[in-house]
Amino acid sequence: MDYKRNILITGGAGFIGSHVVRLFVNKYPDYRIVNLDKLTYAGNLKNLTDIEKKPNYSFVKGDICELDDMIALFEQYNIDGVIHLAAESHVDRSIKDPFTFAHTNVMGTLSLLQAAKIKWDGNFNGKRFYHISTDEVYGALQFDGSMFTEVTKYDPHSPYSASKASSDHFVRSYHDTYGLPTVVSNCSNNYGPYQFPEKLIPLFINNIRHGKPLPVYGKGENVRDWLYVEDHARAIDLIFHEGKTGETYNIGGFNEWKNIDLIKVMIKTADKVLGNPEGASDSLITYVTDRAGHDLRYAIDASKLNRELGWKPSLQFEEGIEKTIRWYLDNQEWMDEVTSGEYQRYYENTYSNR
Repeated sequence: MDYKRNILITGGAGFIGSHVVRLFVNKYPDYRIVNLDKLTYAGNLKNLTDIEKKPNYSFVKGDICELDDMIALFEQYNIDGVIHLAAESHVDRSIKDPFTFAHTNVMGTLSLLQAAKIKWDGNFNGKRFYHISTDEVYGALQFDGSMFTEVTKYDPHSPYSASKASSDHFVRSYHDTYGLPTVVSNCSNNYGPYQFPEKLIPLFINNIRHGKPLPVYGKGENVRDWLYVEDHARAIDLIFHEGKTGETYNIGGFNEWKNIDLIKVMIKTADKVLGNPEGASDSLITYVTDRAGHDLRYAIDASKLNRELGWKPSLQFEEGIEKTIRWYLDNQEWMDEVTSGEYQRYYENTYSNR
């Protein structure tokens, strides 16, 4: 079959990536969607069992840092669009192992950019390289009502955010220097189904379920803006198709929460869903030493995306968090397989024999 477009989605077995892959495979049957993932600890093909047999879906296990492999992949599938989500993304891990973050997030992005430049060879008509980044590149805000905009000065404070800031700059440099048709988006904290349980929300849901401590950094006063992952996937779809080449778009949920307030909402909701007495899990809150370089507040101004492309989030946090908690509690087998490591056998059992 001749497909209308051949889209490479990197990191498509991860949390956000799997939602984007699912959306594109289902919404665009005339597109071939190639999911490229290295299947590190955060990549889980069981996130995509519902679409893995669709005729317009292909999975490739590979490393974005391998330039020759990326060039070959572009050639094999005649790639004309890239949605680049593959990244090391956990701040705590970046503090312990900054070199891995620099290698994957910077050199991996550079490898993809170079592959696109080589294979598209100046014929950029109908091509697009879309790089997904984070609000953490902007640094931190005070409690003064200010928000990150697309022109906020970069001020990264962790190895993770520094690596993403660098990759953002490389993407823009390939547009400015070579004319590569790029677009960048910076998003706030995502939450929802299929998130790896090192992250706050799925970790705490699982800990409440098992009666384990809920470790809160410092006094829990750090503020984050929360974006439901399916709303983010819709924004990515919109920006990929309608965003202006060379532009940056901020994607936020307009949902600012102090960590401690968010945790209390989660406890109340989870206890309700589990049938526990109200406040039963409050005693699980445990305050721990604050994280090094812990940014005080993030807040994304997504008004440009709303104004120019008509996007806005569909869920408010209380609605989204209850939907999320119910998903994790209804899919306890998925959580148990992730926490035990059993999920990592799925590729060998399912794909390696094909």
